[in-house]
Amino acid sequence: MKKSLFIAFLMLTSVGSFAQILKPISWEVNLSNSSPKVGEEIEIRFNAKIDKDWYLYSSDFDPELGPMVTEFEFEKNDTYELIGEIQPVNAKKKYDSLWEGEYTYFKEKGLFIQKIKILKEEFTITGTYLYQVCSDVDGKCIPFDDEFSLGNKQSGADLKKKTELDQESGGSLWSILITAFLAGLVALLTPCVYPMIPITVSIFLKQSKSKGEGISKALIYGLSIIVFFSLLGFLISFIWGFTALNELSTHWLFNLIIFSVFILFALSFFGLFEITLPSGFINKIDRQADKGGLIGIFFMAITLVLVSFSCTFPIVGTALINTLSGGSILEGTMAMFGFSLAFAIPFTGFAIFPSWLKTIPESGGWLNSVKVVLGFLELALALKFLSVADLAYHWGILDREVFISLWIAIFGLLGLYLIGKLKLNTDSDSTKISVARLILGIATFSFVVALIPGLWGAPLKSLSGFLPPMATHNFNLLQKEAGGNTCEEPLYTDILHWPHGLEGYFDYDQALACAKEQNKPIFIDFTGHGCVNCREMEQRVWSDPEVLKRLSRDFVLVALYVDDRTKLPKGQWYQSSYDGKTKKTIGQQNADFQITQFNNNAQPFYVILNENEEMLIAPKAYDLKVSSFVDFLDKALENHRNNAVL
Repeated sequence: MKKSLFIAFLMLTSVGSFAQILKPISWEVNLSNSSPKVGEEIEIRFNAKIDKDWYLYSSDFDPELGPMVTEFEFEKNDTYELIGEIQPVNAKKKYDSLWEGEYTYFKEKGLFIQKIKILKEEFTITGTYLYQVCSDVDGKCIPFDDEFSLGNKQSGADLKKKTELDQESGGSLWSILITAFLAGLVALLTPCVYPMIPITVSIFLKQSKSKGEGISKALIYGLSIIVFFSLLGFLISFIWGFTALNELSTHWLFNLIIFSVFILFALSFFGLFEITLPSGFINKIDRQADKGGLIGIFFMAITLVLVSFSCTFPIVGTALINTLSGGSILEGTMAMFGFSLAFAIPFTGFAIFPSWLKTIPESGGWLNSVKVVLGFLELALALKFLSVADLAYHWGILDREVFISLWIAIFGLLGLYLIGKLKLNTDSDSTKISVARLILGIATFSFVVALIPGLWGAPLKSLSGFLPPMATHNFNLLQKEAGGNTCEEPLYTDILHWPHGLEGYFDYDQALACAKEQNKPIFIDFTGHGCVNCREMEQRVWSDPEVLKRLSRDFVLVALYVDDRTKLPKGQWYQSSYDGKTKKTIGQQNADFQITQFNNNAQPFYVILNENEEMLIAPKAYDLKVSSFVDFLDKALENHRNNAVL
């Protein structure tokens, strides 16, 4: 890129007030064994220490989601080999409506582990890691590209074994517990469980010689339910857990299996057939329950769980899938503890206060209605799992508008069922509906109406975690056509795009030539594919008509992606004066341009220059005030007309 030393000096001196070369993260890379034998398997541990109010994106979410995934690239040689993929440890999970999906990240500390096998006595391990850190406070996002080198000849290297980082999941564990508890309450209302409450409690009271004995047996019974479910959660997460469950939850085959299971149970809830465990197996467990004592009570609890299998499996299965995607053993145990706690409370409570039994409604047709409603919900949830597989392999069978159409149909039929206009064979002939069903019907139809604009491209941000991304939407009537100022055909339009129909460049030299030809100022957008706050600025500020009008009419636009990995021809490579590294990609050169010319490495970062490469106004960063951004553009235009520069 053509820059004069004078212009560079002018820019650096004029931006002193906003200069900020930041690196709010430090790394320590170690081996788990400093003296491994040939053939031994060891671990490389990438430990990150992250400054307060900053976070690091992890490596275990779909890169198509948007944020910059942390990537590790190992240079191959004959002294070692990689075993499996690199694994993040105890990454947190967060849903982001801007990206329309969930991503994983680290706060304060981060840990990635790569297993390797040593092939020679003297070994060398080198490579690079690419990552992005973002600020919680002012919206900055900064990508980095670092190198690492390990081996048994390192001088002064600290290769001692590290312990795993403490799990920082207090808040997430509470959310898991509450979610699983609510799932357990839903399971209580199913026809397989609800009638068992008075029956089971009555058995305890009749078999007990005193009220105190009945209460103690009921407490043991409730505790047995909790122990059984919690043990199940522990075993599942221990056997398949840690990072394996996370990988499994994104695998196409797993998602297709879950999709099929949910469809199967939905049809069962609708009354097409009944799903039950083998009667012989249940009878054997039941005979153990008849033996009495503590062992008998425990087997009574197991019998309840098995008998209720056909109703509780879809609910508890959903709870497990949603909470175990992070792979933590503690999370799996906590999920099942919360579910079983809600499951056990009624049995224990009614045994302690048997008079409460008179207050609960008798089981009847309303329980079948609950079962049918759950069937509709199972159908809707099943589509989410099919969507995961569809997106991962680009089958294109469940694009966004198809998904929304199916949800409109499913929830529309659910609304008709709730108000009594749709009946199944298992329903009673009653022509009356309760107030509760009427209210639920109104809420369901309101939800259907809210879905309809999504067919034409409305973002439906509150549902974006369930819906396929907007990029799969083929019929979008809401796309704005803003236009822009261009001269020659912009480079890289096959891989890079402007939002809101704006037109501009992705190469600085092209934009500079066009600005000189049209005598217009240059609007430079230092951005990134994985920059959350860049996308938020585009959606919440740039989408404003006043901002769009100015950007498309008054400026030559150039977006410089600092994290783009497109490799340039060797003739365009150069060695940076900032860090001495060879810049080979579009992103590396754009990031180097931002640092060397503007003494800044954070995104989003907006710079406005005249056609002589002189700064018209102090650069602007993340700011969601539309009026402030309009003033920024207007002031730059005024200075351009008056030939005023900083």
